[in-house]
Order: sequence, then C-alpha cells, then structure tokens
Amino acid sequence: MKNLPIGISTLSLLLESNCIYVDKTEYAYHLLKQPGRFFLSRPRRFGKSLFVDTLKEIFAGNQKLFEGLYIVDKWDWTKKYPVIKLDFAAGGGKSQEELDIRIEDMLDENGERLDVQIDSQDLAGKFRKLISRAAAKYGQRVVVLVDEYDKPILDNINNSQVVREIRDALHRFYGVLKEQDANLQFVLIS
Repeated sequence: MKNLPIGISTLSLLLESNCIYVDKTEYAYHLLKQPGRFFLSRPRRFGKSLFVDTLKEIFAGNQKLFEGLYIVDKWDWTKKYPVIKLDFAAGGGKSQEELDIRIEDMLDENGERLDVQIDSQDLAGKFRKLISRAAAKYGQRVVVLVDEYDKPILDNINNSQVVREIRDALHRFYGVLKEQDANLQFVLIS
C-alpha cells in the first residue's frame, strides 16, 4: 500500500518514499511546449510547490525521475536549462530589509549552484546578472520558478506600511523578468 504524501513538496522524495502521486506531467508538458510566462494562484495545500519542483526537475533534464510518467517519452531530455528557483516558503521577515536579505541569500545560492558570478550592489542588479550570465554560460535561455511569491506579504498582512514597502520592493525585483525576456525560456510565479 502506498503512503500519503503529507507535507512532501519534493518530487524525488515523494517518489522515493513510495507515496501516492497523481501524474500531472501531462499538464506540465502542455504548459512547457512553448516559452511562456505564467502565474498560478491557488489556495494553500493545492500542490503548487510540488508542481514547481516537478517543473524544476523536467527543465533540469532529470529523466530517470519521470520513468513511467506521461512526459517521459515526450520531452527532449537532452536539452537542459539553467533553473533559478526562488522559494519564499520561509517567509521574508518582518521588514523590507529582512526580505532583501532573504532574496539576496536565494540569489547567491542559485548563483553558486549555477556557478555564475553575480556581483552587484542591488537585488535587481543581482537578479539581472544571474539571469543573463546563466543564459550566456549554458547557451540556453533560463527558467525562473518562484514559489510562495505572496508569503512575505501574507506574513505582514496586519502591518499595511510594511506590506506596501514589501510590495514595492517585489515589484521592482520582478520587473527584471520583463527586462530579461530575451534570456528567459519559461517563468512561473505561484
């Protein structure tokens, strides 16, 4: 009997733990067939984080993980994309300054994983350089996956001043995605 995947949002852990998995790779395949920018808004506990991780594994070319699933014989596994994953599940803190530190840490972690130098004084500049330099280094457009995009705002929902500051900071940060359109294969914000 298979286990229930309570609280598991990592595809590899779910599959390795003999958990029930509803194959959503057909939806992923149809979504990924062409370059695009997508926003997924669904209630909590809807499986968004697992779907984001599934997309990450597909774009990273981890074919073995998808044996027996819909996408395994449809996706071009020889084509691997640099993936930037930003996960706000831990929140962003109680101020714009704390959020900036969290974002900088995530950018640095992605830069290290992709082996890309991102020397810049501001977050938008770091994000811009991470995308453009990853595209140049790997000769492929970049995939950007953002999970729990609204968590920093929801964590501060009772403080309208902080919410405005965080919203404005995130607006400037995400503006890089429009500017870097030529270097982006796929963007999902959920």
